[in-house]
Amino acid sequence: MLRHRLRILGIHLLLVLPALAALVLAGWWSQQRVQVPLGPQRTVLTTNRKAGVHTRLENEVEPWKIKRTLEMVREMGTPWVVEYFPWAFSEARRGRYDWSHADLVVDHANRQGLTVIARLGLVPAWARPADTTSSYLDPEHYADFARYAAAFAAHFQGRVQVIILWNEPNLSLEWGYRRPDPEGYVALLRQTATAVRAVNPQVQLLAGALAPTLGDATGELGMSDLAFLQAMYDAGAAPYFDALAAHSYGLTFPPDDPPDAEVINFRRVELLRQVMVANGDAAKPVFITEAGWNDHPRWTRAVRPAQRIRYTIEAYEMAKQWPWVQSLSMWAFRYPWPEHNVRDYYTFVTPDLQPKPIYLEVQRALTAGAGP
Repeated sequence: MLRHRLRILGIHLLLVLPALAALVLAGWWSQQRVQVPLGPQRTVLTTNRKAGVHTRLENEVEPWKIKRTLEMVREMGTPWVVEYFPWAFSEARRGRYDWSHADLVVDHANRQGLTVIARLGLVPAWARPADTTSSYLDPEHYADFARYAAAFAAHFQGRVQVIILWNEPNLSLEWGYRRPDPEGYVALLRQTATAVRAVNPQVQLLAGALAPTLGDATGELGMSDLAFLQAMYDAGAAPYFDALAAHSYGLTFPPDDPPDAEVINFRRVELLRQVMVANGDAAKPVFITEAGWNDHPRWTRAVRPAQRIRYTIEAYEMAKQWPWVQSLSMWAFRYPWPEHNVRDYYTFVTPDLQPKPIYLEVQRALTAGAGP
C-alpha cells in the first residue's frame, strides 16, 4: 500500500513539477522587475557631450544587467546610446504591440541621464514572404513598417527623441539579400516619415545608417555609401529626414587618415558630409551611429589593443571639432553573451559586466576634470 501511494505521489509530482517550475520562473521574472528600481535621476559627467556607444540590449533578458550596463555607460562618460528595437520583437503578431522590454531599456537609459537613439528594423514573419530573411521588406509592407514606427514614436513620445529608419540599406545583406535599391529605400522613408511626423512631429528622424563600403563591381552585394546617398537625394529623400545616420569604421587606419573615396577609414564620413552640402543639406547634422576599431589578435582588419584605445579616444576628440556631427557612438559596448568571433573584440565590457582596459582608458579620458 505504501509503495502504491509513493508511486502515485511520484506520478503526481512529475505532472505538477513542470507547472510549478513555470510558476516559479514567472515569479522570478516578476520579482526581478520589482527588485530593479529605476533609482534616482542621474546625469552624465563628461568632457565630451558628443560621445556615445551602441549598447545592443535587445537580447538582454535580465533587468539588473540592463540597468548595470546603462550605469556603466554613464560612468564611462558617454551621454548617447544607440539601441536596437526590433520590429519583430514588439509586433510579433500584426497590430498587437508589446513594449515591455523596450520600456525597460528606455526608462533605465533616461534615468541614467542618457539620450537614446532608437534604431528600428527586423521584419516579423507575418510581414514578409516565407523563406526570406528578417531584413526583407517588400513595398507591399512598407505601410506596415510605417505604422509600427509611428506606434513606437507615439508610445515613446518625450522619452525617445531620435529614431533611425532602417539600417545599412546600401548592403544586400540588410536589404533582404536583394540588390540595394536607393529609390526603394526612399519610398520606405517617405511613407514612414510621414506616418511618424503625424503622431510625433518633435522626433528627429535619421535616414540611412549607411554602411561604409566601396560596393562591388556588379552592385549586387553592396552600393557605395557615397553613390547611395546621392541616389537618395536624386529620388527626393531630402524632405523626409532631419539628419543622416552614418557608420564610420577605422579598420586598420588611424582616425586622422585622410578621407579618400577609394578607402574605408574613419574620416570617410567627411565625404558623406560633402554629398549633403552639395545637395543643399548643410543645415542637417550627421549622427555617427556605428564606428570603432577591432583588436582581435588574428583578424587582418584589426589593430593592436593599445592602438584601439588610442584611436578611439582620438576619434571622440575629432568629433568635438566637427560642428556638423551631433554624436559619435562606438560599436559596441557589450553583448549579453560571447559571440565567439571577431565581434567580441569590438566591445568595451564583457558579458559578465567586467570592464576591459579600453573602458577604463576611455572613462579616464572622458571624465577627467568633468564637473556637473
